[in-house]
Amino acid sequence: MVAGVVLAAGLSSRMGKLKATLPINPAKPDDETFLTRILRTLAAAGVADVVVVVGHESDTVIESVRRRRLTPRFVVNAEYRSGQFSSLLAGLRAIDRPLIDAMLLTLVDVPLIAPSTVRAVVERFEKTHAPIVRPVADENGVKGARHGHPVLIARVLFQALLAADPAAGAKPIVRAHVSDEGNVEVNDEGAFRDVDTPDAYRRIFGLSE
Repeated sequence: MVAGVVLAAGLSSRMGKLKATLPINPAKPDDETFLTRILRTLAAAGVADVVVVVGHESDTVIESVRRRRLTPRFVVNAEYRSGQFSSLLAGLRAIDRPLIDAMLLTLVDVPLIAPSTVRAVVERFEKTHAPIVRPVADENGVKGARHGHPVLIARVLFQALLAADPAAGAKPIVRAHVSDEGNVEVNDEGAFRDVDTPDAYRRIFGLSE
């Protein structure tokens, strides 16, 4: 079984607004938010067990999701100011139980992933059991140069994450275990669109200045 973890605990300092509650359609602010879009995408892809890690303005984020009748599990990371890795560990501890084979990790900054990409990542893991599975795409003629979300981390790496140097975080572990069999080529720009600044938000969602 694969469990989803969505990291939504940060200060959103670069955006200047709480990313989890930003509307996907700025003309309809009461409709889908970044976080609720991600949750519906995971559900559409068949990921039934999902944990959302919250921290900054956690009550506001939780209420925004519940108001839209979604019911993920929430974990409050009291140490969110120490960085994203602390939220990853909070999510990992929340989903880590014997029947869980992998953690499917994504960020609230990446709200436009297609369900087909999520399914492709999970299916590749089920087929190969690669320790890291992630969507990739070519860039400037370099095969697989772009890598996006979600990133699936197999159980065999859980202990390494728990024992990792917080200053280094998860990146050295992920980089050490990527492989051709774990790289899934996708035609989904949403998997690579990191929306974490006002300029990116305006550009991607077609807003005028």
